[in-house]
Amino acid sequence: MTTPSSRHSTGLLPSQEIRKLIADGVVTGDRPIDDEQIQPASLDLRLGPVAYRIRASFLPGSRNTVAEKMANFTMHEIDLTGGAVLEKGCVYLVPVMERLALKRRITALANPKSSTGRLDIFTRLITDRATEFERVPEGYAGPLYAEISPRTFSVLVRMGTRLSQLRFRRGAPSATDAAMRRLHASEPLVQTEDQNAVIERGVAISVDLGSAGNDTPIGYRAKKHADLIDLAKIAHYDRRDFWEPLTPSPRGLVLNPDDFYILASKESVSVPPDHAAEMVPYDPWTGEFRVHYAGFFDPGFGHRAGGGQGTRAVLEVRSHDVPFVIEDGQIVGRLIYERLTELPEKLYGTGIGSSYQRQGLTLSKQFRSD
Repeated sequence: MTTPSSRHSTGLLPSQEIRKLIADGVVTGDRPIDDEQIQPASLDLRLGPVAYRIRASFLPGSRNTVAEKMANFTMHEIDLTGGAVLEKGCVYLVPVMERLALKRRITALANPKSSTGRLDIFTRLITDRATEFERVPEGYAGPLYAEISPRTFSVLVRMGTRLSQLRFRRGAPSATDAAMRRLHASEPLVQTEDQNAVIERGVAISVDLGSAGNDTPIGYRAKKHADLIDLAKIAHYDRRDFWEPLTPSPRGLVLNPDDFYILASKESVSVPPDHAAEMVPYDPWTGEFRVHYAGFFDPGFGHRAGGGQGTRAVLEVRSHDVPFVIEDGQIVGRLIYERLTELPEKLYGTGIGSSYQRQGLTLSKQFRSD
């Protein structure tokens, strides 16, 4: 593990380095950036005051800005200052408050926040002259845009709502299986029933569809035609109005196309304080479905040195095109662990308001736990 005096020239940037990027003007905002936006190894992005309803998702391409392309796709504008509803099944583009002026060797990668993924809000970052989503190349200077498409629930958002987060990386450090095996040998990354982790193209994560006991569900399937969800309301909604509990079956679970599921991993996951992890969102070897929209795991997630015994990963699952059966213990995704340049000043946990440090099978924070 990295000691407080350890430094690496390459790796993901921790909270104090992100704070320095802000102080140096590499990251700026239409309004001052709040310290609460700075997570252990990422920065939360805030929606700006206007959303644009667009006909279809797009990438601007290497020769165009997003604003130039929007002229061909925008249907109408929506004022977010007092709050507005983003309807499920529609696509929106929202300029975020933050801008970047990245220096040499610094790149960035975006991902939805945990609660965003657990509500099936499909969110991707777009930059000017981008040829791919979610990635910001070194030297990029300009605005950032969030593409937002609620898939299951219509949601109420406001200017300042935080749906996605940005990680910063210096250089191009490799995240090899050999390095993850060494890390697992010194600090177990996952705890399994047989104590044997499968590390091949990352650390394998399997789904828990076995009996949870005490009438505890093994997962949830989102109800269709449910009510609106106001993202600012925490522990407010009754989950029974939005979710159907799932019970164990010896035949496994049939994933219906267009249905959205919340499941949990069999493994308890631990992220050492000097590393961060990302779940591979889709792996063609595991089947015709997508797992885990919100793929970032912060330093300290479930870490045993902090008194934890690992924390189960909650899996957001959606099938592609055809019904697909998954069974108890089936591998559904892989975690890639990457080193930080140094220990972060902040660690994932209740001390910084983290909502899911001791989670079992947990819905988003908008739902009551009773």
